[in-house]
Amino acid sequence: MGTTEQHHGAADIDIAAPLLPSPAMEPAQEPPRQNMFAFVCATLASMTTILMGYNLALMSGAELFMREDLGLTDEQVEVLSGSMNLFMLASILAAGWAADAIGRRGTIVLANAFLMAGALAMSLGGTYPTLLAARFVTSVGVGFAVVVAPVYAAEIAPASARGMLSSLPEIFVNAGILLSYISNYAFAGLPLRLGWRAMFAAGVAPPVLLAAGVVLAMPESPRWLAMRGRDAEAEAVLSRTSGSPAEAGHRLREIKDAVAAEASGDKAAGVGRDQLSRPSSSMIRRILTDVIALQFFHQASGIDIIVLYSPLVFKKAGISSNTSVLAATVAVGAVKTGFIFVATLFSDRVGRRPLLLGSTAGMAVALTSLAITLLCAGGVTTVAACVASLLAYVAAFSVGLGPLTQAYSAEILPLRLRARGTSIGTAVNRLTCGVLSMTFISLADYISMAGCFFLYAGAATAACVFVYLRLPETRGRSLEDMVQLFSM
Repeated sequence: MGTTEQHHGAADIDIAAPLLPSPAMEPAQEPPRQNMFAFVCATLASMTTILMGYNLALMSGAELFMREDLGLTDEQVEVLSGSMNLFMLASILAAGWAADAIGRRGTIVLANAFLMAGALAMSLGGTYPTLLAARFVTSVGVGFAVVVAPVYAAEIAPASARGMLSSLPEIFVNAGILLSYISNYAFAGLPLRLGWRAMFAAGVAPPVLLAAGVVLAMPESPRWLAMRGRDAEAEAVLSRTSGSPAEAGHRLREIKDAVAAEASGDKAAGVGRDQLSRPSSSMIRRILTDVIALQFFHQASGIDIIVLYSPLVFKKAGISSNTSVLAATVAVGAVKTGFIFVATLFSDRVGRRPLLLGSTAGMAVALTSLAITLLCAGGVTTVAACVASLLAYVAAFSVGLGPLTQAYSAEILPLRLRARGTSIGTAVNRLTCGVLSMTFISLADYISMAGCFFLYAGAATAACVFVYLRLPETRGRSLEDMVQLFSM
């Protein structure tokens, strides 16, 4: 009985993208060269998330002008800013099914179609209900993109570049946020009625160009092809995205073994139930629990509050000019985008766990400092301290928790659960973000803005403890090592 359970436990935990065999297992050979085609494919898929960052953060500056033009209330601004995170829950949960049904590539094209339509509708909206409907359309595209882009990047990436390529979606989200801040600043000088509309209209053309690039240049995920029995096509894609023929052959064997293990494991166990709702092993339960918790802490520490409401934070600190406020948000976007390259460069060298620990600890310190400066808001010194604390916070977030949350989640999820498991984790992420962003202004009125950031500092501290106690290092781990890690 014990032997059988151990056998099925190993089959159930077909962890994604194990590394190449060790020299002890196979004859010594030259390390595979870096493959640029895999990098191009992952980049093209991940670029869709630029539009997520752009549409999400654009409200931070646009709302300053929409309030005056359309007479929006604080409550309406809260809903417009945060509702996208709740609206996208439906498409996030559907994204896993769509990615398995029509493929990763088809789902990315569908995401771009919704993003284009949503941006156009926002630029033409003239009333609160029409703007809310436009945000819903945009959120559908964002939900598809935020789930499928990291899944595709993880599946197309050779093991040697898995950490770097899996973090590309987060890089592009941050690039989109930076572009939205620049757009806010660039169009702020236009007439009131045209300025905020131009900000949204700038997001209409990019989805069309990206969708065309995906169709013309990006192959389907080899894992999805193998899951569909299209082994020849999967082999052709792997030969183009691997560093050597030996690596391509090994990756194909790994994928086929994982697909076979899934099929045989399900039949042996008589599985007629959904593996997500009733996991068949303690390892699967632990993985799903860790993914959900990590996604929760990603947002509970208040990062999207900074993305959406940094102009209000700067005004609270003592900056009165809209132009100065928007210029300060550009600095936030630049720092947030710049520091994410630290994680990209070092996640495959230093490891995931050290970056996550350093990131969450730094966030807790910076958020505490920000809360203290807001208590003393008013003078030039406190304004400078507030800006410095906020920049330190986004820098700490970007070197670890920001880019590695999705990458780590996709890395540890088994193949058959990867798309759907990512959907569930991302749904928790956006639900947490939606609750925080739709209540921030009201909560700040009730417990003060400083009180809010003390709460977020507590969440960052809890995240640091969680990483220390629960998350093992995955860099350089083989399939057998990963099984043992999540069996403990």
